[in-house]
Amino acid sequence: MLKLPTRTNQSINITLPAPLKGLNVRDSLADMEMDYAVTMDNYLPLDTKVALRPGYVLYEETDDAVATLAPYQKGTDLRFFAIAGHTVYDISSRNQKTPVAGVSFTQPRCQTVQYKNHLYFVNGIDTPKVFYIDDNNVEHFENWQFSAENLNPSSIINVAVSKQRLWFVEKNSMRVWYPEVAGNISGTLQCFDLSQVSRFGGHLVAVANWTQDGGQGIDDLTVFITSEGEALVYAGINVNNADDWKLRGSYKVSKPIGYQCLVAYQGDVVIISEDGYIPLSKALPVDCISASSLAFSDAIRGLVLNRSAYYSRLNGWHGIIYNRGGYAIFNVPVANQFEQHVINLNTGAWCRFTNIRALCWQMFDGRIYFGSDNGVYLFDEGYSDNGMPISGTVEQAFSNFGCESLKKMLLINPRTKAAKQYNLVIYLNTDMQKQNVEYAENIGNGNTTKWNKIKWSSRQRPIASKWGYSGSNIMQSQWIAVAATGYKVSIVFKTKTNGNFIEWFETGIRYAVGSGVL
Repeated sequence: MLKLPTRTNQSINITLPAPLKGLNVRDSLADMEMDYAVTMDNYLPLDTKVALRPGYVLYEETDDAVATLAPYQKGTDLRFFAIAGHTVYDISSRNQKTPVAGVSFTQPRCQTVQYKNHLYFVNGIDTPKVFYIDDNNVEHFENWQFSAENLNPSSIINVAVSKQRLWFVEKNSMRVWYPEVAGNISGTLQCFDLSQVSRFGGHLVAVANWTQDGGQGIDDLTVFITSEGEALVYAGINVNNADDWKLRGSYKVSKPIGYQCLVAYQGDVVIISEDGYIPLSKALPVDCISASSLAFSDAIRGLVLNRSAYYSRLNGWHGIIYNRGGYAIFNVPVANQFEQHVINLNTGAWCRFTNIRALCWQMFDGRIYFGSDNGVYLFDEGYSDNGMPISGTVEQAFSNFGCESLKKMLLINPRTKAAKQYNLVIYLNTDMQKQNVEYAENIGNGNTTKWNKIKWSSRQRPIASKWGYSGSNIMQSQWIAVAATGYKVSIVFKTKTNGNFIEWFETGIRYAVGSGVL
């Protein structure tokens, strides 16, 4: 009598969500939750899925690198300026740049602010400049209209607005200058010397208006940030009145990076510092300020620490809020390249953008732009980098699927959507061991079943599946053979596409567990 064989190792099916919690450079590989990613380059963690980042197109070509972008708006009048080399260009219309006559800068990287329909440019080398459109609709771009005793105008290196006043930071000093009369856009400046209250020395870097109601109110505070990471917080309106203008406290925070170290969002202010991107409301113990509503976290603190340790003196550090995309971008120079640390403002999940050589970022008329070596680019336009492919990599955190036993991985099923056909490399790393399986560029031939003359899911390349894939508007689901054995598993998801939008929702996995799996 025949006996049926005993099946000691039945396969188990599970489903892993895509890593919606984003990049994690804080927790150890052994302890990281499976919803995080060890690597997340050029993929955005959204609320319900992970999606390929958008691309960019050339907006305006220039002969020199663009280090400053500055928007101006007065009513319905919109202007957009770029500083490249020593020249200021009006780039309000695409491919129609116009040099601004009679205006030049020795240093193209400027700090800017608009106040009462006047746009100020300062850089610590040139006399501050101002652009405005007067009541007769005449445009002016000229030297500022302030003066002060014992002040060299070319030493003004930063500018901000708080308490209905302009504040001008003097380079390499603890002095800040403000109009004698609140609201003035010309006239005499008064000096406010913070060296008499500073406890840690250094020099003044930036000034912030800090509020929790998202507007300009009587309870707003003015915060002065020094190079040594000291935050001097003042309350009151009239700086000329000692009974009204009072020091609320001196607080030690992380050292700021650069003069563009502050990012305002929903009434709070985020400091770009050597320890990360930190909201003031989380850093300062000021009684009248409630807990921050921002979703910023320390999940990528390790990455920022690494970058700031080596590159904090390089130009290009700054941040921008991109409301249309629902995320904030922090620009980071890395040697001769740039990367961007990006946070989902709703969930607090992080990722990293690569291969975007952005010297500066700016918003204009609801769209986001960046300056580069040869011009200005419009970001979030299409899904190629000015015609070149976008390479994306996600390495999900290691997981044991709730089972401590040794497991043999059998099949994997990524559930994705795409605008059109694309090629995918997907494979598994096990037990904190990392492999780097590269892929060949095979754009526009997505229905193939061979890659580099090796069939996908063949025994010749058992560690990775490289497959041609037909995209559509419906969820794509296909089981792929894999071969990996271990206690913990990480999914590696790689794409290289030109003009395609890819979304990754979850991954099905089939594995065998128990004795005899080897």
